Amino acid sequence: MNTATPSPRAATRALIVLTSINLLNYLDRYLVPPLAPDLKGAMTLSDQQLGWLWPAFMLVYMLTAPVFGAWGDRGSRRRPIALGVLIWSLATVLSGLARDYAELLGARALVGVGEAAYVAIAPALLADCFPLSARGRVFSVLNMAIPVGAALGYVVGGLIGHHLGWRPAFFICGAPGALLAAAVLWLPDPPRGVQDAPLAAGAPGRTPAASGAVSEALARYLSLLRRGPYMLIVLGYAAYTFALGGLGFWMPLFLERVRAVPPDKATTGFGAIVVVTGVLGTLVGGWLGDYCLERSRQGYLWFSGVVTLAAVPFAIVALAASAPAVYTAAIVAAELLLFMSTGPINAAIANIVSPFERASALALSMFAIHLLGDVPSPPLIGHLSDVSSLARAVLIVPVAIAIGGVIWLAAARAGVGAGEPATA
Repeated sequence: MNTATPSPRAATRALIVLTSINLLNYLDRYLVPPLAPDLKGAMTLSDQQLGWLWPAFMLVYMLTAPVFGAWGDRGSRRRPIALGVLIWSLATVLSGLARDYAELLGARALVGVGEAAYVAIAPALLADCFPLSARGRVFSVLNMAIPVGAALGYVVGGLIGHHLGWRPAFFICGAPGALLAAAVLWLPDPPRGVQDAPLAAGAPGRTPAASGAVSEALARYLSLLRRGPYMLIVLGYAAYTFALGGLGFWMPLFLERVRAVPPDKATTGFGAIVVVTGVLGTLVGGWLGDYCLERSRQGYLWFSGVVTLAAVPFAIVALAASAPAVYTAAIVAAELLLFMSTGPINAAIANIVSPFERASALALSMFAIHLLGDVPSPPLIGHLSDVSSLARAVLIVPVAIAIGGVIWLAAARAGVGAGEPATA
């Protein structure tokens, strides 16, 4: 492991490689939807079987994230990241080799194992490559790959599937992961806390003792669950993710059913909005979040809470207005404001905990925001639509947005410091 603060060049190289991996992460994750018609025909699958391909991935992804988070707080972080990238890339290739539904389902579940390793540990490594004052921007660049990668999954997967077939689509999109996994092994892996203020836990770079790995990990997670400031940020993040998950899943169908927008225009139009606002909002939010942090230890939380609450009226207009120009402009404004919180709130989570437990804290937050957020929101909105109407059901989205914003503002007002690390 390196014993010094990474040079700006080495830190930038780490950001480029890990952002590229995040792009591939979401590209591979969203390959199945555009290939679904071909998969259905080739394997004679029911819609229910197709539907289970996503929960199989997400369930394994959520359950294995804490395991890799604990690993990421011990020893080298490059090896588990590289292993994770290699696993999910191999699993993507195996998806193309699947002979039946069981093999395809197993391969997609294995993708979840690999992606959990990367998502749990990579942000913790980047936090030690850049100074605290730049983490909002760094995490914004990292997370900018999410909307771009997801969009590429639909576009690239659809194009390759149309011209070459579904098997080559998995092969072509999975293969680059091997090269990126190798590149990870050459990245800097600085001492934990080298970019933070001196900690009571010990000198920067000290790694917890290797004995009792399982009991140590359990104790760390129990400790995180008992910390009000950390859990307050995570609960706000869960409400925020609930809203984004529900909006992302149901908005194209809402436009089609309620606003009579043609299906192809509803999907491509909303997708284009998500990509553009995702890139702009995430980048701008990172810069503004760091600006606010210079003026307050709670700067990330104040900023995230304010812009999230500012999105509420636009979300309401987007769901209530009938004029295309009005609801389109409102969708753009709401999505832009929501994406602004992505970098700062992840930086807040990274900053509020000790560097020696950062990967665990990020993994636990990932588990919680999916468990309470984008996993239950689509089916809940679907249930409300069945008993009432989709136009009424989606109104739960601005409520969730408001809850997330209020929780973050409450955390900021309570003096939850997300601008400097806690002690271990």
